Amino acid sequence: MRCCILWRLLTLCRGSDPVKLIVQIPCYNEEQTLPETIGSIPRAIPGIVRIEILVIDDGSSDRTIEVARALGVHHIVRNKHNQGLARSFRNGLEACLQLGADIIVNTDGDHQYDGRDIPKLVRPILDGEADIVIGDRETDKIAHFSPAKKFLQWFGSGVVRKLAGIWVPDTVSGFRAFSREAAIRLNIVSSFSYTIETVIQAGKRQLAVTSVAVRTNPKTRDSRLFKSIPGFLQNSLGTMVRMYAMYQPLRVFFFIGTALTAVGLFPILRFLYYYAIGSGGGHIQSLVLGAVLLMMGFIAYLIGLVADLIGFNRQLLEMTLERVRRMELADYERSRERGVPGAS
Repeated sequence: MRCCILWRLLTLCRGSDPVKLIVQIPCYNEEQTLPETIGSIPRAIPGIVRIEILVIDDGSSDRTIEVARALGVHHIVRNKHNQGLARSFRNGLEACLQLGADIIVNTDGDHQYDGRDIPKLVRPILDGEADIVIGDRETDKIAHFSPAKKFLQWFGSGVVRKLAGIWVPDTVSGFRAFSREAAIRLNIVSSFSYTIETVIQAGKRQLAVTSVAVRTNPKTRDSRLFKSIPGFLQNSLGTMVRMYAMYQPLRVFFFIGTALTAVGLFPILRFLYYYAIGSGGGHIQSLVLGAVLLMMGFIAYLIGLVADLIGFNRQLLEMTLERVRRMELADYERSRERGVPGAS
């Protein structure tokens, strides 16, 4: 919410200063679908003075870069080898910030999302109502989604909403818009996918997040993000647990410690019962097992306390990183204004 207020103040202070939108497109072997993706991006949006397109090529082995250049995209960021979607997204954000973007829209290179909905996507940011806007694909209405996939989307989004503390219907949608302030404050650390991580980070860092319904196009190819549903679930669950534990370590380890302690009490109570009736000698194993579980629970409590203290250091590091990023971007902007080579 504080970031949203900053955006309002920035808009008022800047008055009629031009608002620059950069649409970034992470690509991996998208020579077939990239023309349609770029073709659907509007060239004029009310409230936006300049619209630019940035393609992040994630080590493609086809003609993705040649096609992008032929289509006249304004900027190309190239990964020398395949780094994955999350790192490509992060590289794109950094490039967009250096290029002076006021709003950044991320869409996929497979033409899954309808670019004509970009004006709808950026409107809450232009109005100062949101820092991040996520496109809701309304997955329950998508014909080529199987019932199992629809259920997983619904269930997974519900879990992420609970962890993040914000209400977003489609938490894994890659069609989303970021204000400049939000992009500066986000730190992508996952190597799998940015979608879940950015939602949980936004919730824990008090960014204003909203959602708008968007259209989708017919399926053009299978997803390259995961090879199977079990693999996707494993990676997504790992991301959820890692991100939640990063921001709520004491709560996570308190739950683990309490569960171990509660389980450990049962064999101890069992031993005490038999000891009270005079036959405790044959149940010493219950006492040992209970003691081990209680010790594990105590250790979990201690780990939670230490992790919570480390969490405060992480917050200080995030504040420092944000300030350093702002200073670097300010220096980069001054270099561009002076026409220093390599600064544009």
